[in-house]
Parts: sequence; C-alpha cells; structure tokens
Amino acid sequence: MSLDEDRIRTMIHEWVAAVRAGDLDRVLADRAADIVMYDVPPPHNGVRGIDAYRQTWPPFFTWLAGGAAFDIVELDVTAGVDVAYAHALLRCGSPEELVAEPDTRLRLTLGLRKENERWVVAHEHHSFPDTTADPAGDIEAIRALHRRWFAATAEKDLESLMAEIAADVESYEHDAPLRYIGANNVREVCRRGLESAPGPVSWDVPEMAVEVSGDLAVVWGLNHMSAEAADGRVERSWSRGTRVFRRRDGRWLLTHQHVSYPYDPETGTAATDLVPADEQLRG
Repeated sequence: MSLDEDRIRTMIHEWVAAVRAGDLDRVLADRAADIVMYDVPPPHNGVRGIDAYRQTWPPFFTWLAGGAAFDIVELDVTAGVDVAYAHALLRCGSPEELVAEPDTRLRLTLGLRKENERWVVAHEHHSFPDTTADPAGDIEAIRALHRRWFAATAEKDLESLMAEIAADVESYEHDAPLRYIGANNVREVCRRGLESAPGPVSWDVPEMAVEVSGDLAVVWGLNHMSAEAADGRVERSWSRGTRVFRRRDGRWLLTHQHVSYPYDPETGTAATDLVPADEQLRG
C-alpha cells in the first residue's frame, strides 16, 4: 500500500468516526467545495456543493443517535498521482433492521483529488441494494418448489418433501386433529400418506394459482392425488388446497397449509369422490 493510499484509508476511517459522533465540522473537513454526492434519499440529480452537502447530515445524525450502526466492514483504496478512488461496504441500519436483515450493507464510493498536496473528496455515492422482488421470478420459484414436491411424492422421498417446510409450519390436514403444528407433526402426516399405498403414488395441482408480494406468497388450487393399492387398483381423489409461503434467508418455506374436502349436507360426511367438471368431460 502506498503512502497516499494509507493516508486516504485513515481519512475515511476518521470521517466514519466523525459521522458516528455527529461532529459536522469533522465530517466536512476533507470535502471539496464543489462536492457532488449521490445519496440514498432524493434529490435524484444529487447533492451539489458543500453547503447542500452540509444540510444533509443533521437528520442522519439524529437517526444514528437512536442506536443505528455506521461501521466499515470492507474498504479498498487506489491512489494515483493526484486522483484516487475508494469503495467500501458499511454495516448501516437500526438495531431492528439489522436483526431482521443482518447482511444489509451500505455501498460507498468516493472519488478524490489532490488539492495543494491534500486529498479531498470530490464525489461521494451511497446506495443500498435494490431488494425489490421480481414477481415473475418469484412465481416461477414457487412453481418449481411444487414440481420438486410432486417428484418427491412419486419417489416417496420424505426428506425432500420436508426440505422446504418451515419448522413452525401450521397445517390443517384432512385428518384429525384440527391442526398440526410444527414440522415434526407434518412429517408424520406425510410419512403415513406415503406408506399407506404399497404401489406408486402421485400428486399434482393442475391449475395452480400463485400470488406473490414481497416475501409472502399464497398458492391455491385443486389437489389431484392417486395411489395404487396392493391389488393394482388405483384410487384417485380431488381436494381443495391453500398454501402460504414466506421467504426466509432467501428461501421460500411453507408456513401454512389448508387442505379440505367439501361437506355434503345431506350425509354429514366429507365428499371425497367429487371430480372437477372439466375432468368429467374429459373422462
């Protein structure tokens, strides 16, 4: 590391300390008079000039005073003769935000120039990653998760079926009791289902609807189940299914499931032999 790079690195660490201390004079000390800053908040065309730059800091100091973090995690500096740049990642967020998203990082890029043998920051750029969800990509991810479940059902692979079910899942199954709470209880339901048929089993949702908003997804559709008995007879059934998923640590996990058969008011029993109208036409 060159002497200039070492000086710039020290300057940046001192600036971060000044920000945490709410020391406006020290924050401004190594900024050029014509500084241009692209900040996270508006204006979209940037903050231009030292006076405008000065005005951005008091609200941020107030926010930091509430317990927020502003700490360098990673810093790289490259310096030429009279121009240099630095890029850094900072742990920046309120305690609640960092508990919810511990990997959140503020990206920082600085452009520096040498004035009278002294390095000053002429450009500053702050940003957070855009975490806006891609609805089309998320919908496909949920559909792909179901395709893995369908394949695991055919293979009677219990571990694969459980891999994308949350530990705190709550499931309303066809069988009593009213609800199954926790992955271990749902695992037992799945195990019994797979072992109930000595022959091949299958499950799919031919007309699956998927809605995604942020880290929450809801899926519904008619479940089509089939199972081959020991005598070769294949039993088929249709039921209603609704499933709720949450994205946790980048993974979609099932947190709630509700499956049911319609109620026949004349017999007082579940109507387990119903078939969708379009299936009747095809049959």
